[in-house]
Amino acid sequence: MKNPSPGVKDIITPTEAIDYFVLSRRKFYELLKSDKRKDFLVFYKERKMIIRTAFAKYLEAHPDLRRRC
Repeated sequence: MKNPSPGVKDIITPTEAIDYFVLSRRKFYELLKSDKRKDFLVFYKERKMIIRTAFAKYLEAHPDLRRRC
């Protein structure tokens, strides 16, 4: 059985978010480490997980996280 793609899942890992949304790895991890309140971030035990739909809305307001080609 094949794992579902990040586009179908509601909650994704930071690595899946970077690949799915084509983000700058450095900028994204700096964002996760910052003290700013993030509505798209949830915790499962010690792991940080991303709510995909909430993060997509966040990216609309902050397109500077995307990778430059």
